[in-house]
Amino acid sequence: MKLSLIFALYLLHHHLFPFTLASEAYPSAYGDAAGEALVVRREEYDGGRILDITHRYTEDMPRWDSSDGLGQFLWLLQSMKNGSLFYSSEFKLPAHCGTHVDSPGHVFQHYFEAGFDVDTLDLEVLNGVALLVDVPRDKNITAEVMKSLNIPKGVRRVLFRTLNTDRKLMKKREFDTSYVGFTEDGAQWLVENTDIKLVGVDYLSVAAYDDLIPSHLVFLKNREIILVEALKLDNIKPGIYSLHCLPLRLLGAEGSPTRCILIK
Repeated sequence: MKLSLIFALYLLHHHLFPFTLASEAYPSAYGDAAGEALVVRREEYDGGRILDITHRYTEDMPRWDSSDGLGQFLWLLQSMKNGSLFYSSEFKLPAHCGTHVDSPGHVFQHYFEAGFDVDTLDLEVLNGVALLVDVPRDKNITAEVMKSLNIPKGVRRVLFRTLNTDRKLMKKREFDTSYVGFTEDGAQWLVENTDIKLVGVDYLSVAAYDDLIPSHLVFLKNREIILVEALKLDNIKPGIYSLHCLPLRLLGAEGSPTRCILIK
């Protein structure tokens, strides 16, 4: 009886004063003086322990080989302002925009036809201990650069922060072909000399523009490495984190948007 009374009072309070307290489910929502909800979008959670390294989708974010950006991607199909009982939206996105993953079918016809899509990617590889490293800012990720990073054997997930982050390329509408990425020899060095199975980068492609297909072929030909592209690595210190990356289960898709976080 006592528990029922407490629960009833709890429900009454949240019905009458829905925005006066921060909610456990919505810790970003606070009440203003008029009792209205104020939404605060954050990049860190739990006192900075959880770091969101996913880019927020906007119409102005870059799209591959486009000067116009992503453009409209979200449409409101039903609105309470128009008499509906609820709001309902639909969205349309390229599989390789924003923070996303590549599957082997992205650049290999036989893998695509065999069904090696994003639904076949290994969640054990996509989730676990990861190393964030800073790449020398004056060059692409060549074999020489890879060797200079001295990544220890046994490290399986590495996020490469480059000049792309410094230049804030993911915040610019126009696609920039001068972004930093892996050259073919850099990709080959990684495959042959490290235990890395997840490669994360900070622009729309893991491969430098002039080595676009060759680098992808090196990484994906054996179906042992997962590529995570367009990570948001601003203001995050190099070091070891717990990475959690979950692509959508899109049957038949060679790429997918993904939500990625780091936990200290």
